[in-house]
Amino acid sequence: MTKVRSDMAAQSIGRYIVTDPSICHGKPTFRGTRILVSDVLEQIADGVDWEIVIQEWHGSIGKEATAEALQLATSAP
Repeated sequence: MTKVRSDMAAQSIGRYIVTDPSICHGKPTFRGTRILVSDVLEQIADGVDWEIVIQEWHGSIGKEATAEALQLATSAP
């Protein structure tokens, strides 16, 4: 079992996106879920309609959260 460092804490990346070393190895996820932002961005890059993406995740993420993920990804250096 991997030990999580106690000096690392969850961080908000935006309104809907967080990183938490105790969830999905600290990769960005949508707040309150274990849905990786990278998985959703990959679906969008593959041309999947946003409404279908939201349906496939059973409404756990919304259009605003998806838009934030895309905006953050396009503004990343």
